[in-house]
Amino acid sequence: MDLGLNEAQEMLKKSAREFLEKECPKSFVRAMEEAEKGYTPELWRKIADVGWLGLALPEKYGGTGGNFLDLAVLLEEMGRALLPGPFFSTAICSLAILEAGTDEQKAEFLPKIASGDIIMALALTEPSATYDASGISLSAERQEDHYVLNGAKLFVNDAHVADYLLCVARTGKGAKPEDGITIFAVNAKESGISCNILKTIAADKQCEVLFEKAEVPQKNILGALNKGWPLVEKLMLWAAVGKCAEMLGQSQKALEMTVEYAKQRIQFGRPIGSFQAVQHHCANMLVDVDSSRFITYEAAWKLSEGLPSAKEVSMAKAWVSDATRRVVALGHQVHGGIGFTKEHDMQLYFRRAKAAEVLFGDGDYHREIVAREMGL
Repeated sequence: MDLGLNEAQEMLKKSAREFLEKECPKSFVRAMEEAEKGYTPELWRKIADVGWLGLALPEKYGGTGGNFLDLAVLLEEMGRALLPGPFFSTAICSLAILEAGTDEQKAEFLPKIASGDIIMALALTEPSATYDASGISLSAERQEDHYVLNGAKLFVNDAHVADYLLCVARTGKGAKPEDGITIFAVNAKESGISCNILKTIAADKQCEVLFEKAEVPQKNILGALNKGWPLVEKLMLWAAVGKCAEMLGQSQKALEMTVEYAKQRIQFGRPIGSFQAVQHHCANMLVDVDSSRFITYEAAWKLSEGLPSAKEVSMAKAWVSDATRRVVALGHQVHGGIGFTKEHDMQLYFRRAKAAEVLFGDGDYHREIVAREMGL
């Protein structure tokens, strides 16, 4: 395995950084925390125009023919810039449609995603707050040619601006919790669906979505009826590694900010970076950042190649979740009191790292998966 980026990926990384430095300054990030939508249609249109929404989609659907590894490169830069908005949610949902959608579903949804005409969100977790199949209780009952959904979803990123929700529902019962689960592409504007934005540490527009007799056509089933859990597991792999890539970008930027500050901040007549304790903090940050990079890109590469990757993905999410928390915490220590002020950028990275740590499974959740993959 070659962990180096190819020429096209290096160009993508460079162009993405230049674009985001111009279009997504920290003033914009702060403004979107307060804005109801959490993004602007103007920036969304620019993102669509540069082809990012179709980066991992085939050209016949309006995409650029890239793969998941290309998407990971882009998500790292987005994490570095703290890009707000529904890109992550929409990109992950598009991968599910590409994986399991019918020809009609792909033709209906993917070109519109690539062009920026529709936004999607993944409605997976419920009040149980577990990512296991046992946590899926939202019911979908068949009535003639449609299904009626009743229940609640929690922590659904960007549901308040989504045109469609990929909703994981229970349509039947079986011997195992994984039986009887189906994924629907639900029109988010359908009557019977209401959405409330939750107050979170990262102000990242996670939502509570309530379904009360919400109807969805049978043709909007994604994949096989009652056999949707394998696709949910695949979605979790993509989302976990994608979130690792974002956290990697966050920790890389936090490291750079901290090293620069340590060189400039004078105390006792010398830069604080000349003190051994500060040097060791920065060295530990670098160890965590580089190890996060290697383990994230190994998992992303395996996913892109279609290789078995459950163990590698969970290793990455478990490590990167904890490592990013350590990086931003050490960054705060080096910066001292100024790093905790609202005016400083470090607190932005800390809050997003804390939110990302638990999304799609925290370290403990994924360490259990690693142990299981080891046969324990």
